[in-house]
Amino acid sequence: MNARGRVTILAIVLLIAQVFLAGGSVLAKPLPATSAQLTATPELTQAAQPLTWPTFGRGAVGAVGYDGVLAEHGDQGRVPIASVTKTVTALVVLDKMPIADGEQGPSITLTDADVEIYNQVIAQNGSSARVVVGATLTQRQMLEALMLPSANNYSIMLADWAYGSLDAFLVAANNWLTAKGLTDTYLADSSGLSPKSVSSPANLVEIGKLVLANPVLASVVKEKDAVLPSIGQVSNTNKLLGLNGVIGLKTGTTPEAGACLLFAAEMTVGDSTVTVVGVILGAPNHKVLNDSILTLLGTVNSAFHSVTLATPGQEYGSYSTPWGAETSLVSDAQATAIVWQDTPITLTTTARRLTSAQAGENVGTLTITVGEQKTDYPLTTKTALEEPDTAWRLAHPQP
Repeated sequence: MNARGRVTILAIVLLIAQVFLAGGSVLAKPLPATSAQLTATPELTQAAQPLTWPTFGRGAVGAVGYDGVLAEHGDQGRVPIASVTKTVTALVVLDKMPIADGEQGPSITLTDADVEIYNQVIAQNGSSARVVVGATLTQRQMLEALMLPSANNYSIMLADWAYGSLDAFLVAANNWLTAKGLTDTYLADSSGLSPKSVSSPANLVEIGKLVLANPVLASVVKEKDAVLPSIGQVSNTNKLLGLNGVIGLKTGTTPEAGACLLFAAEMTVGDSTVTVVGVILGAPNHKVLNDSILTLLGTVNSAFHSVTLATPGQEYGSYSTPWGAETSLVSDAQATAIVWQDTPITLTTTARRLTSAQAGENVGTLTITVGEQKTDYPLTTKTALEEPDTAWRLAHPQP
C-alpha cells in the first residue's frame, strides 16, 4: 500500500473514532427530567346544614371522637343543672370504686343512717327510692337507683360509701373536675338539688362523653327499667330512650334549672355510626324538652356527611417525556371520613421529576387534610416510565 492509501485509511479511522467519541459523549449526558402534570383535586368540603335549636334555654352538641363542641345554642355560661349533676357523682364514685365491665361490684348493706338520709330527702321534696334496713344491693344496683329514677338519697348514700362522708366526696369531686379541665362545673351537693351545683353546656358534653367511655355507666344509663332488691321496679326518667337512636344519659329538673337533659344518640352516617352527645338546659317542661331534642337530632344527623376522600387506582396526574414515554400517577389509598358540617377538606399532591421509573415506584405524596387532621398517602407510577432508545438520544443531544 502506498503512502496515499495509508493516509486515507488513517483519516477514515480517525473519523470513525470521532463519531464514536461524539456519540459516547451524547449517550453519557443525563436525560432531561420530566415534571408530573398534576390534575386538579376535587372539591370535597360539604355544605353546612342548619340545625333546629329550641327557642328556649341553652345547649350544645358534640360527638364521641370529635374534639370539643360541634355546635352551641344560647348563653354558654354556668347555670344550675339539677339532677344532671348525678352523672358527675356516678363518675367520681366509679373513679374511687371502679367496677369491671360485666361485674356488679361489692355488696352494700343498708343501715339506719340510710333511712335517715331517705327521710331528709323526702323532707326536701327531692326524688328518692325506697330504703330498707338490712337490705343488700350491689354497687351497680345502687348506681341504677341513682341514675334511673334519679334518687337523691342514693346519690348521698353512694358518696358516703365511697368517700366516707358527703363533704369528703364533694372535695374529691371538685378536684376531679379540675383535673379533667371541667372548670365550668362545680358540685355543691351530690344530687343537683342545690342551685349551686352548676356547669356549662360545653362541660356537660364532655361529661357525657366520659359517661359513655365507662362501660358500666354507659350500660346503666341506657336501661329503661330495672328491678332492684327491696326497691322493686324502677323506670328511667329519660323517656327518649330508644327514640331516634337515643341511648342515654340523664334528666334533671328543678325550679332554678328548668327541665334539662344530657343526651346521647347513635346515628347512621353512610356505613358508619356516630355517637352524638348533647345537652339542652332550661326547658319549660320535659314534654317540650323531649320534642325539641328529637327535632334537633334529626338536623344533627343531616349535618354529618360521609365523604369518600380517595379510592384505589384513582389518578392524580401523569408524566409525558419528550421521547414519548408516558405513565399515570396513582394512589392505592382507600379513605373515607365522617365530617361535621362544612369542615374543610383539602387534597394536595406533590411528585418529583423523573427520567424513568419502575411500575409501582413511589414518586410522590397525596396529602388529605380534614379539619386539623392530616394524612399522607404514597403516589406511585401506574406503569414503567421507560428511558429513550439510543437513536432518540443521538438525534436529540443534550447540552
